[in-house]
Amino acid sequence: MVDNSETKQAEAEERKEAQKSEAEIEDVKKAEKELKERQNKFKTLKEKLKRRESEAKHLKQENENLKDRYLRALAEMENLKKRVEKEKNEFYQYALSEFLKELFAVLDNLERALQSQDQSNGKSFREGIELIYKQYLELLIKQGIKPIEIKDKKFDPNLHQAFITVESEDVHEPQVIEEIRKGYILYNRLLRPALVKVSIPKKSE
Repeated sequence: MVDNSETKQAEAEERKEAQKSEAEIEDVKKAEKELKERQNKFKTLKEKLKRRESEAKHLKQENENLKDRYLRALAEMENLKKRVEKEKNEFYQYALSEFLKELFAVLDNLERALQSQDQSNGKSFREGIELIYKQYLELLIKQGIKPIEIKDKKFDPNLHQAFITVESEDVHEPQVIEEIRKGYILYNRLLRPALVKVSIPKKSE
């Protein structure tokens, strides 16, 4: 007969081996679970990386497009600048062409008047000159130029330039007594002041 103690020992060893196997199986399951989690994390990271690469590619393409559009806009702006500069230069060169053409007509009439001076009497010559003067003045008015009118003989330092001053007891404030040279206004801007002789109040002694 097998000794009872040996049987117990054998059973104890079997239980020990069984517990060891269960522990090993548990470790394997744990390792498999950890491996699966790592694989899932790796897969997630891989997907994120793929998305980032796609976004980076998209941003790079957008950057290239923006750069191309910027260079195009820069080139267009440079061309526009050159065109505006060219048009500005042409405007300055030819802006007066129409005015000068009309001025030629006045000049032609003046030449004809001078040529016919010996063949006409003084009255008709003066009338011709007055007609040319009127034509010239109308041409200036057409271009926005108007002669300065002296109203009520009042001296206006914004429009008049005192060339000669004369003291008088008859005035209490400066008054224009003679227009020496006409002044002109271009629209609302002074082009040339009227040159005048001015009477001023006499200084008390």
